Amino acid sequence: MTLTDRALPQSALADLADIPATGRWVRTGATRLHVLDYDGTGTPVLVLPGITSPAVTMDFVARELTDVARPLVLDVRGRGLSDSGNSYTLEEYAEDVEAVVTGLGLDRPVLFGHSMGARIAAVTAVRGKVALRGTVLGDPPMSGPGRAPYPTPLDAFLGQLAQARRGTDADEVALSWPRWPRREQELRARWLASCDEEAIAATHRGFESEDFFDWWPSVPRPTALLYGADSPVVTAAGVAEAARLHPSAVLTAVPEAGHMLFWDSTRAALAALREALRPMLA
Repeated sequence: MTLTDRALPQSALADLADIPATGRWVRTGATRLHVLDYDGTGTPVLVLPGITSPAVTMDFVARELTDVARPLVLDVRGRGLSDSGNSYTLEEYAEDVEAVVTGLGLDRPVLFGHSMGARIAAVTAVRGKVALRGTVLGDPPMSGPGRAPYPTPLDAFLGQLAQARRGTDADEVALSWPRWPRREQELRARWLASCDEEAIAATHRGFESEDFFDWWPSVPRPTALLYGADSPVVTAAGVAEAARLHPSAVLTAVPEAGHMLFWDSTRAALAALREALRPMLA
């Protein structure tokens, strides 16, 4: 399934004119993957967004890193300008990341993932198919077999997708995400419809069937885990288990943030990310 099977209004494409990045493309098998390359100086930092976050919605994070790194943001398969896939397992997502690292000739990048992207970063690092300088995982879903379910039900995601497909605006997005900066509400209103319904549903099923903690203890050093102090996804029990299973990892709480770290508490989350990246970029 290609982008033409999904919805992307002209107003969304016009957003790209305001993004200080170059669009790059990588092919993995028959799947075409789109990447925003911010052309900063230094070590590449490949950003892997969450379940309903096309690359453009992470612009406000990536552009704040260009003084210390070369940020690149992936449109994960089934989102943004990337093609859809036939399936959406963590290892298939990791294969896409490996294809981007190889295809763009990225020299030992750092992987930074948020939510779904954090899980993908962890699996990519453990697979060891590409050389990395480190990983930063932002509020990874810790649900899985025998664990508490992911706190946001699938129906909530699909309801928001349906709103976007019929046409929505920042005011309606604000009903679900009232704390977000206005620009981020506007971008979500225009870009959510680019997400493939099956990509969302399959990933959500993976939150229940694929256990983050099967991978986490084997993530190579250095690695850091950022979590929202008020996150319902990374609970106090989850933090304790993560610390016990990976004692060399750096765990940092982002104050006044829930699961959506940068949208909820932009300054604090960016400061925590830059601090986590600092030793990896040295």
